[in-house]
Order: sequence, then structure tokens, then C-alpha cells
Amino acid sequence: MEIKVHSIHFDADHKLINFIESRVKKLDLYCSDIISTEVYLRLDKNNDEGNKVAEIRLNTPGKEMFAKKQCKSFEEATDLAAEALRRQVRRKKGKLQQVY
Repeated sequence: MEIKVHSIHFDADHKLINFIESRVKKLDLYCSDIISTEVYLRLDKNNDEGNKVAEIRLNTPGKEMFAKKQCKSFEEATDLAAEALRRQVRRKKGKLQQVY
């Protein structure tokens, strides 16, 4: 699985990038056919308290999954977005098992 992390209008440090990659790699446990993952990190100027936004896009054969979360820190936003994608992956996997 290829993971790309894009930080928009700021430079993310290696600690944050390593944290994001470790969280996203855990999704591979639930779905082994993930082709690539793109993570976008940005700051929202409209909201002062929860101004960190993490968007994660998973590319799988036949379907693209997306989650966007806004929190006080990038780590928390990434955790919540990865959890939302985990639920989407499990739902997709369950539907595929029902078909076969």
C-alpha cells in the first residue's frame, strides 16, 4: 500500500507523518486490497478550537472511500478519520461476503 501525506500551507514534522502512516497501515489488517492512501492535513481558519483537519482517501478496486474529521490536534483527527474508514472497510467487506 502506498501512503502519501500532504500538508497544505505548512510543513508536517516526521513524528506526525510517522504517526499518520502507522494509523493508516492498521487499515491494511481489515482490507488487504488497498491500492493507495492519500492523507491531506490542513488548518481551518474559521474555527479556533478545532482548527486541524485530516482528510483520508482510500483507493480500493472498484471503490474509493473517504473520511474527513476536524479536531484540536492532527493526531486526534487522524484517529477519528481512520476509525471511520475502518467502519467503511468492514461494511464493504461484509457486503462482499453476503454476495458470495
